Amino acid sequence: QVQLVESGGGLVQAGGSLRLSCAASGRTFSSYTMGWFRQAPGKEREFVAAIRWGGGSTYYADSVKGRFTISRDNAKNTVYLQMNSLVPEDTAVYYCAASSIPVLLIRLPRHYDYWGQGTQVTVSS
Repeated sequence: QVQLVESGGGLVQAGGSLRLSCAASGRTFSSYTMGWFRQAPGKEREFVAAIRWGGGSTYYADSVKGRFTISRDNAKNTVYLQMNSLVPEDTAVYYCAASSIPVLLIRLPRHYDYWGQGTQVTVSS
């Protein structure tokens, strides 16, 4: 049974930082693409970042490029999202997801097979 469990969300002031974690279990993810998405109230779920678990290649949405960094720790089976220079517009529920499609540039939610439960990030001005 595949499980993705996010943690690390919280309340932070604008300009601050948070690191989200996604602990993955239930299968081998070495050939998967792992992604982070976010969804603000009344908005559609949007792509944030992705990483190829095997080679570590990364891909970012323009809105977070230069501020967010996605990484993975193979030994811990965990994917991270380091978020710096946060702004109120980053406020959302953040979701971790896994896709079996063996390419990096996957930004549509429907292309991801597994999802975590989400973690709330709130950035105050």
